[in-house]
Amino acid sequence: MERIVERPGALDVHKASVTACVRVWQGRELQEQMAEFATTVHGLLALRDWLEALGVKQVAMEATGVYWKPVWAVLEDRFELMLVNARAVKQVPGRKTDIKDAQWLCQLLEAGLLRASFVPPKPIRTLRNLTRYRKTQISDRQREANRLHKILEDTGIKLGCVASDILGKSGRDMLDALVAGTTDPNVLADLARGQLRKKLPALREALVGRFADEHALIVGQILAHIDFLDEAIDRLSAEIEEQIAPFAAQRDLLMTIPGVKQRAAEVLISEIGVDMSAFPTPKHLASWAKVSPGNDQSAGKRRSGKTGKGNKWLRATLNESANAAARTKNSYLAAQYQRLRGRRGHSKAVTAVGHSILTAAWHMLQTGELYRDLGGDYFIRQNPERLTKRLIRQLEALGHTVTLQPREAAA
Repeated sequence: MERIVERPGALDVHKASVTACVRVWQGRELQEQMAEFATTVHGLLALRDWLEALGVKQVAMEATGVYWKPVWAVLEDRFELMLVNARAVKQVPGRKTDIKDAQWLCQLLEAGLLRASFVPPKPIRTLRNLTRYRKTQISDRQREANRLHKILEDTGIKLGCVASDILGKSGRDMLDALVAGTTDPNVLADLARGQLRKKLPALREALVGRFADEHALIVGQILAHIDFLDEAIDRLSAEIEEQIAPFAAQRDLLMTIPGVKQRAAEVLISEIGVDMSAFPTPKHLASWAKVSPGNDQSAGKRRSGKTGKGNKWLRATLNESANAAARTKNSYLAAQYQRLRGRRGHSKAVTAVGHSILTAAWHMLQTGELYRDLGGDYFIRQNPERLTKRLIRQLEALGHTVTLQPREAAA
C-alpha cells in the first residue's frame, strides 16, 4: 500500500497497559518498533517520550470504552491524534493479539485508510462530562418519583389522581405529614395550597389508605433521596452555567429553535461543539448523529434504511426537543411532524423533526444567524393543489359532490 503518513504511530489501549507500534522505513527496509507501557501517568509520560524520540507526528488509537481518555489527555498537546472506531479496523480472524492489533492499526494509518472519530476540544469535553452526569441524576430522580407513585398505590392513597404533581408544594407537605405519622385525611387535605384547595372533597377521599410503618420508612427514604438529587442537579447546573459562559451566545442562539430550551441547548453544544468545521455539511452532522436514513442497497433494490446507533445523549435530547416542537403552534416543525405522523408513525416523525433541529443548529452555529421559522403553512404553500385534491377526495369519499369556484368569481 502507498505510504501517506510518514512514521505513523498506533496504540492498542487497554485498562492497565497500552501496546505501541511505530513504522520506520530505512530506504526500502521496514522496521517496526514495538513497546508496551503502563497506563499510569508515569507510564503514559514514558510513552510520550518514546514516540517523540522516534519522530512520530501522528498517532492513532481505537475507541476502547473510556480507557483511551487518559492516553488522549497526555498526548493531545504533542501529537496529531486520531481516534477510530474499532468496528472499522477489524483484524483478520485468528490473528488477534495486542501486538498484531497495534501493527495493523499502524499500517492502516500509514496508508491513510483510517477515518477519525469526532473528539471535541477540551472545554467542550469538560462541559460534556457535566451535562451527561446531570442527565443521569435527572433520570435517577425520575426513577425515584416512579417508585414513590408505586408505593402510594400499594397504600391505596390516590393522591396522584387529584394532584397533577405529587412532589409539588402541596403534595410534598402531605407526604411529609404522612411520614411523620399523620394519617387523618381531613388534616392532610387541609395542607393543600392554591388551586388545589378547590379539590378538598376529592383530596379527603383520595388520602384515605393503609399507610403503615414500612410505607413511612420507604417514602421517607425516597423523599430524602429526591432532595439529595435535587441539590446535586442544582450544583451541576450552576457549574455548567460557569463552563458554558464562553459559549453563552451560541446557547442563546440555539434556544430560538422551537422545542429547544436551556438544558437542551447546553447538551447540543456539549455533544457537537460550536465549531462546525468538523462537519463539512449538515448532512455529515446528521449522519454522524445517526438521525438520517442509512444506506442499504443490494442487487438494484433499496431495502429498509434504519437509522444506526449514534450518540445516545444527543439522540435523547433531539427526541425530547422534537416532541416539544411538535406541540408548538403555527411552526414549521409542528407541521412537519403532523405531515409525517399519519403515514410514517410517531417515532419516525419525531426522528425527522430531530433531524431538522440538528440541521438548523448546524446552520446557526456556522453563520451565527437566528432561527427563522418557515411557518405552519409551509407545506401548503409549497403545493396547494396537492392539498386541494386530497381534501376533495376525502369529501367525495363521504358522499359529497364537490364543485370548486375561485374566490374572486364567488365575490
